[in-house]
Amino acid sequence: MQTGHVTTPFGRRPATLALVKGQLAIAAPAPGTRVEKWKVFRDVCEARERFGLQDRALAVLDALLTFYPDPQLNGENGLVVFPSNAQLSVRAHGITESTLRRQLGALVNAGLIQRRDSPNGKRYAHRSRDGEIEQAYGFDLSPLLARASELALLAQDVAAERGRFRRAKEALTICRRDVRKLITAAIEEGAPGNWVDVETMYIGILARHPRYPDRNQVESTLDEMELLRTEVLNLLEMQAETKNMHGNAILDDRHIQNSNTESITELEPSSRKEQGESMPENPHARSVTPGATKAKLEQIKAFPLGMVLRACPQIADYGPGGGISHWRDLMTAAVVVRSMLGVSPSAYEEACDAMGPENAAAAMACILERSNFINSAGGYLRDLTKRSQRGEFSLGPMLMALLKSNEEAGRRAS
Repeated sequence: MQTGHVTTPFGRRPATLALVKGQLAIAAPAPGTRVEKWKVFRDVCEARERFGLQDRALAVLDALLTFYPDPQLNGENGLVVFPSNAQLSVRAHGITESTLRRQLGALVNAGLIQRRDSPNGKRYAHRSRDGEIEQAYGFDLSPLLARASELALLAQDVAAERGRFRRAKEALTICRRDVRKLITAAIEEGAPGNWVDVETMYIGILARHPRYPDRNQVESTLDEMELLRTEVLNLLEMQAETKNMHGNAILDDRHIQNSNTESITELEPSSRKEQGESMPENPHARSVTPGATKAKLEQIKAFPLGMVLRACPQIADYGPGGGISHWRDLMTAAVVVRSMLGVSPSAYEEACDAMGPENAAAAMACILERSNFINSAGGYLRDLTKRSQRGEFSLGPMLMALLKSNEEAGRRAS
C-alpha cells in the first residue's frame, strides 16, 4: 500500500476520508512521463462541467500553471508550485482572496491538484547550494500529469456529447418547423381531417418540453414530434391516394363507355374465373377503399420502435431474454402477450393483415399497457382491426396518449 502521497491540511481545515480516498486514487505517474501542460489545461476546460468547476476555478488553475517554469509537466523535476495568495490573485485577473480560497478548494476536491502544506502552513521551498529545489510546500500539480490520459478521453467524450446535443436540437427545430407548416397548410387549404386535434397534440408536445432541456429531454421531444409528423404525412398521403383513385375511376368509366361494345370479353366473360377470381384486364378498374389505402400505408410506415417501447414499457418483459432490441423481438413478445391475454390467433392474424405485422405487435403492446381497463382484449383488437380496415384508426394518437400518461406518472412519482 502506498501512502507517500497522502497529506493532511494545515490549520483548521479538516482531513476528510473523501480527501484521503481521492489522494490514494491518484496513482503516481510512470517515470519519464511528460505531457504538455497547456494541452492538459485545455482538456480540463473542455470537461469542466463533469467536475462541477466554475470559470474562476479555471482561471486559478491557469495561474498555477504559469508558476510552473517548464512547458511540459515532468515528475522528475518536481511538480509543486508555491506562489503566495497575492501573486495568485494577480495572475488570476485580480479575484478576491475569499474567491481564490474557494476555487482552490474546488480544484482540490475535483482531484486536479493536491495541497502540500508546510509545518506552519506557508508556501516555500528548500533549495540546495546549487539552487535546485529539494523540498517544496504549496500546490502539487502531479494529478494533472497522472490523469492526463483520463482527462483527454473525458474531453473527447464531452465534445462528442456536445455534438450529439447540437444535432438533436437541430433535428427538433426542423421537425417542429415541418409539423407547424404542414398543419397550417392543411387548415388553410381545407384538407379533410381533424386538424384542430392534431394542432392540440403539437401544442401539448411543446408545452411538455422544458425551457432548458438536456440532450435526453430533447431526444424525447424529438421522438414525439417525429411521430406526430409521421401521422400528419400519413393523413395527407392517404387523402392524396384517395383523390387519385377517384380520378382514375372516372377515367376508367370513360374508357369503358368509349370502347367497342361488341367485344365479347367485355360483355360476356368466358369463364367464372375471369369474373372474379383473377386480376381484371384493366388494373385501374379495381375498387379500392380509403380504408385499404390506410392499411397499406401503415404497413409500409411502422412507428419508431423506440417510441413504442417508451409508450409501452411492459412489453419488454415478454421479449426474448427479457428485453426488446428490434422489431423481430417485439413481434415475438406480442405473440406471447396475445396468448396470455386470451386473444385468438385468428383475431391477431386479421390485425396483422389490416395494420401490418409491426403495427399489430405495437397494438398488442398498447393493449397490454391498458389491460386493466379492457374487459376483452380479443374483442378490443377485433374492433381496432375493423376500424383500421375502414381507415378510422391509427396507432399514433394511442401511442401519444400512453406516452403522455407515462410521463405524468413519472412526474408524480418524483
